[in-house]
Amino acid sequence: MIFSLEKKNPDRTALLSDTGLVVTYGELCRFPEEMKCYVKERKLAFCLCENSPGAVAGYIGFIENKTVPLMLDAESGEIQLKSFLNTYRPDYIWAPLSKEQEITALLMSAPVFNACEYGLWKLNDDDCDSKENDEDKTCKLHPDLTLLLATSGSTGSPKLVKLTKKNVESNAEAIREYLHIDENERPITSLPLQYTYGLSIVNSHLLASAKILMTKSSYVQSGFWEFLEKEKATSFGGVPYTYQILKKMRIFRKDIPSIRYLTQAGGKLSKELQEEIGLWAEKFGKKFYVMYGQTEATARMAYLPAEKCLEKLGSMGIAIPGGRFYIADEKGSEINGADTAGELIYEGPNVFMGYAQTKTDLQTGDENNGRLLTGDLAKRDEDGFYYIVGRKKRFIKMYGIRVSLDQCENILKEIYPEAEIICGGTDDNIRIYTTDKEISLSSPEKLADILKMSLKGFSGVYVEKIPRNSAGKIMYKELMKDM
Repeated sequence: MIFSLEKKNPDRTALLSDTGLVVTYGELCRFPEEMKCYVKERKLAFCLCENSPGAVAGYIGFIENKTVPLMLDAESGEIQLKSFLNTYRPDYIWAPLSKEQEITALLMSAPVFNACEYGLWKLNDDDCDSKENDEDKTCKLHPDLTLLLATSGSTGSPKLVKLTKKNVESNAEAIREYLHIDENERPITSLPLQYTYGLSIVNSHLLASAKILMTKSSYVQSGFWEFLEKEKATSFGGVPYTYQILKKMRIFRKDIPSIRYLTQAGGKLSKELQEEIGLWAEKFGKKFYVMYGQTEATARMAYLPAEKCLEKLGSMGIAIPGGRFYIADEKGSEINGADTAGELIYEGPNVFMGYAQTKTDLQTGDENNGRLLTGDLAKRDEDGFYYIVGRKKRFIKMYGIRVSLDQCENILKEIYPEAEIICGGTDDNIRIYTTDKEISLSSPEKLADILKMSLKGFSGVYVEKIPRNSAGKIMYKELMKDM
């Protein structure tokens, strides 16, 4: 079984919900047998996720029955869900019973099985192949395909990352190793389960026989912190936006006694905030791990050892156990010297099989052979620690001059540290989206002067709120829909 669930103490609690629902390792291990009567191997299932034991049970149940789950947000709008349904035509949907009325209305059928406050809907009659169209009949899922996750940009376009069992298990083991996770840990779900970072927290702790505290409350709600304190959560994870909000909530002005460590991934944290959290961790005897990852690498590729947090500000750290980084020049050759920027390349057993944009893509095998071109530009210092300096796709040409949108953001954020600022654009036109009215009203000449560019073509755009997905990551397409 995945994560060796059959070897766990069956009486030990695996999942504990803030509603009081408890699932032991024994029950989690037996659940696939209960589900087996209702699902078939090498079929496709949508798992509509919320941070609850039912979602995890379904995820485990599908994988153990060799049914491939696509993890989606249970709060996905009808338009987005229909887009995924029309593109991938799943055989099953596993969804919260609280959504029963709308799911039943959408599918015109009732759930055939329910457990842990979730229900299973069948979209095709397994005993009547004539109901499947010709493409479904010929599209056999690849035997190595185990799990599907949507990329961060899949809000409007159903592009999926294809993962194998080896991808999932090797990454969970690497994370367990470098975070020193054991059965005494009690992580709290502060990130969505369908998000690769949130799912990796569940995976690595199931592997270690830990107790996972599950809550649908957000970290901005009092119920979240009451549950954390009551059950003595030992760890917390978040993206940069999470920690920006926690700073505004003044969380880092006091101790959180039960917390042993914090983790951060999902984007680059500012040096200032990394230092503030690092000093807080040092003061109260905690550990703060800055990490780097992509859905295409199952979850994590790098981590900054907690003891280096203040020494290596701005660094994403070193490769995870079993992985390797190198930096390549424009011709693809490895750069051996320090402090020279190039594309960051990663090699490891957690690199995905490839992308899917149609159902027929689900039958193709591994296209990457353990090697991932991250698309990030990075450099390495003399001690072997890596630093992200930009994104290959985040460059535009301004009157023939190459301009980094990430660098523009960093300069503006130094001048306006309290403002939310996101740069976007097309050739010869940079848009500076901000929640600060003063910046949005600035003249192009002033913006060009701040950015130290003798160029015109800048414009400030005021927005009340930067659009973010459920994981707190910026939705660039939504933000720049006016371009």
